[in-house]
Amino acid sequence: MMKAKLLVAFGLVMAIIDIAMIIFSINLAYRLRFQSGLISYTIFHSWSNYIGLGVLEATIYPLVFALRGMYRFKRSLSVIDELQKVFISVSVGFVLTLAASPFVLRDFEYSRALLVFAWLLAILLIWVARLGQHGLYRLLLRRGAIEDRALIVGTGEMAKVIWQKIQGAPALGYRPLGFVSANTTAGESSQVTPILGTSEELSTIVRRHGVSEVIIAEPSLSHRHIMDIVDMCQGEQVNIKVFPDIFQIVSSEVTTTDLDGLPMVSVRDVALRGWNLALKRGVDILLSGAILIILSPLMWLIALLIKVTSPGAPVLYFQERVGLDSKPFPVIKFRSMIPGAETETGPVWAHKGDPRITRLGAFLRRFSLDEVPQFINVFFGEMSLVGPRPERPHFVEQFSQQVPHYLERHRVKAGLTGWAQVNGLRGNVSIEERTAYDLWYVENWDLGLDFKIMLRTLMAIFRGENAY
Repeated sequence: MMKAKLLVAFGLVMAIIDIAMIIFSINLAYRLRFQSGLISYTIFHSWSNYIGLGVLEATIYPLVFALRGMYRFKRSLSVIDELQKVFISVSVGFVLTLAASPFVLRDFEYSRALLVFAWLLAILLIWVARLGQHGLYRLLLRRGAIEDRALIVGTGEMAKVIWQKIQGAPALGYRPLGFVSANTTAGESSQVTPILGTSEELSTIVRRHGVSEVIIAEPSLSHRHIMDIVDMCQGEQVNIKVFPDIFQIVSSEVTTTDLDGLPMVSVRDVALRGWNLALKRGVDILLSGAILIILSPLMWLIALLIKVTSPGAPVLYFQERVGLDSKPFPVIKFRSMIPGAETETGPVWAHKGDPRITRLGAFLRRFSLDEVPQFINVFFGEMSLVGPRPERPHFVEQFSQQVPHYLERHRVKAGLTGWAQVNGLRGNVSIEERTAYDLWYVENWDLGLDFKIMLRTLMAIFRGENAY
């Protein structure tokens, strides 16, 4: 009950702050347009002419926000996700305000520049305010002021992984209580503790321990068994999440269609084809070309530094990687290792403190500057700006035998960055987990997702996680 009241209070505070930011954005836009002296004008507008517009926006915007679920807190919402939500919601509210103003307000020709300023400032101010609010919310989650008691159904490896994830991320606000065996005998083939009972006792366990979140982490369970678990929790105030198996990940974009009236379920609808493929290629050409021009002085400087610090060694390093349709291509990088680095070891991944990496190379890798020449690969169509990171043939052959559906990631062009990389799966990490993220990207591509990944990549470069 306390948690529910606190969330309601948070929602009300968010709405009040949103209204304040909307009014402030119009006021600030007015000052920029008519009082700052930065922009000339022929007709001066009084502030009183814009009060009605501010009231109208302060009425419409919160309604749009509420309809788009922006007053519901989410445990894990990235800075870019929040900006995207605010941008779309403010833009919709802005258009609705313009459409409604002739009917609600007196006839007045508003300054177009002021309206654009107010729109941009509203996006910026509301976004910044929400980042602060979400930061406070996560702090309360971390301190245990708001928590969800979680129960994990399953006793195998996946259940153990989820338990460790929850324990390692207190900001998620979960308090894991224990496990429920999906078998008839509690503890059978168990890799975890404590086990609170079997799935047949689930409703009793939920009531006894005040559970608010049930996570089903047993990929081998049949759909019938999962539905039985859901049915057992029907009378309880509890959320249910299911950890997917690899098939569910591959077919995550499930849609319903019909065949001349006969219902059908589509588990795969390839997104990157036709117009979408041309659109993605167009973005690749424009952005990679622009970046190569902008970064050309930096590239010349890096080339010069490599020549000075590694006399006789070539500046660029060409390495065979596997791309679209499992076809090999030469990826271009600035040299960051000593010549003949793999003569004795053969193909191996770089690791922290790798002695093969030069001092300059360590700096280049820290900020991903060694990857800059790959914009040339992108410009000529061998790679894309966003997609699964390309691996070497040796590793592709090895991983395709270890990981189910691994080769599905080659249905799109390899990328400079990808969904796995911006989620912390860079370098020598679990290939199974990385593949799951790559497959999700392949099945759920859209242009907005590409731009989101690019923005998150820029932020991740400065953190330098697993960059070696």
